[in-house]
Amino acid sequence: MNQTVRGRFSSATRGKLFILIVTNFVDMVGLLMILPLLPYYANELGGGGMEVALLVSSFTAAQLISAPMWGRFSDKHGRKPALLVGLASAAIAYVVFAFATSLWLLLLSRIVQGAGGGTVGVIQAYVADSTEPQNRAKALGWLSAATNLGVALGPPLGSAALLFGRPGPGLVAATLCVLNIAFAARFLKESRDMTEAFVKRPGASRHAIMRVVTHSGEPAPRLIWIYAIAMGAFSGMTAILALFLLHEWAVGPDRIWMVFTYLGVISVITRAGILGMLVDRFGEVRLSRIGLVLLAVGLGSIPFAGHYVLLALAIALVPLGTAFTFPCVTSLLSRLIPSNERGLYMGVQQTFGGLARVIVPLWAGFAYDQLGHGVPFYTSALLIGGTIFLGLGIDAGGGKKVAASPAAEPAA
Repeated sequence: MNQTVRGRFSSATRGKLFILIVTNFVDMVGLLMILPLLPYYANELGGGGMEVALLVSSFTAAQLISAPMWGRFSDKHGRKPALLVGLASAAIAYVVFAFATSLWLLLLSRIVQGAGGGTVGVIQAYVADSTEPQNRAKALGWLSAATNLGVALGPPLGSAALLFGRPGPGLVAATLCVLNIAFAARFLKESRDMTEAFVKRPGASRHAIMRVVTHSGEPAPRLIWIYAIAMGAFSGMTAILALFLLHEWAVGPDRIWMVFTYLGVISVITRAGILGMLVDRFGEVRLSRIGLVLLAVGLGSIPFAGHYVLLALAIALVPLGTAFTFPCVTSLLSRLIPSNERGLYMGVQQTFGGLARVIVPLWAGFAYDQLGHGVPFYTSALLIGGTIFLGLGIDAGGGKKVAASPAAEPAA
């Protein structure tokens, strides 16, 4: 048995992944320097809750629209050019944010940044291109662990940058982004053989999106639906978790950071530490199902926790479930799609996931106010429970090999 089969990466693969992880980490630090300050900047310019909601949703909307197009662009022209253009868009958005004197300029900065942020699927496709199929879930776990570290470090850096005045956070984020572009341009290697891109053209974005809707029984669309539904359910929980803890447990603004730090630490440890070992032991299909069960049980148990210890255990199941689910589902999807359309379908996955991140949190907010504080958790748990059945029959052999799917060839 060679090193690849045992789940080890070659030195060339490790080098590619290290550069990509550093690039993604710095990008996430810049994003999170800005995001917590957005409501305060909007308030200074006369905005209220509705304006803040519009600023937040505009970023997601821009991501939804741009993700498939970025994926198709990367299939045709390469992953590296797509990532560099996306980073350049973010740098421009940060400068606009720094000097915004109206809500319209803030909105413009969010739209530009969201359009550049549609390259999440391209990053996932880069990982899939650079790693062997049996190592992809582990690599995606490392990537998401670095993302969580960026989420943890960005907010305090953004607050510290206010020492340079109101434009400080935006300008510091833009500077980090420019340095990140230079770093990626110098060290990031293209992940795929571009000769294939000229022989096999990727299909159109709209065809890929419609394929997921009209051929939902195929393995690739089913994986995309599993990802989207689970992502939406998780986002619905995070949208109202702080309110739930405030109203039911008297956890105020001075202590809520402990909960999210707790979630982040578990996520980083799981994805960077034990995910690869568990993939080797159980396979991606079984581990993704285990993750969905843990996520459903965790979400459904939170309203029933009667003690802080039980609450901590229920909450801990959530990052465990997401760590086992999302990297494995994305890795499985990458096996079903040929490399000339991998970026396109990774982008489509992000589009459906983004739609779910808009719809389910809106339902969670309504249900929390009108139907009861526990209802959003129950419905999220039921949604995730349904995805377990949706995944039955996909690679019944245990996740070691996935057959090609007609969804991988929409142009035909």
